[in-house]
Amino acid sequence: MSAFNQLINSGQPVLVDFYAEWCGPCKAMAPVLKELAPKINGKARIIKVDVDKNPAASAQYGIKGVPTFILFKDGEIKWKQSGAVPAHELLNVILKFV
Repeated sequence: MSAFNQLINSGQPVLVDFYAEWCGPCKAMAPVLKELAPKINGKARIIKVDVDKNPAASAQYGIKGVPTFILFKDGEIKWKQSGAVPAHELLNVILKFV
């Protein structure tokens, strides 16, 4: 988990997608996240964390449902939302913190 902590403690915003393989809405969000990557142009990172494979991270951040998105910057939670989120809304949230 140290690589995860190092990533979220960087000055660069990091959008973390807490997801599960069995989750339909999580699968629906995958192309949305791919669509965002070129739009944020390296100003932020997007990473995925499988809640079933990383129960400690899920517990630490109070993940109750998937997908849950958390935007970190400098180790702080700047934004958190559960459920599918439209691409334009995710983009606006990320760009607020770059």
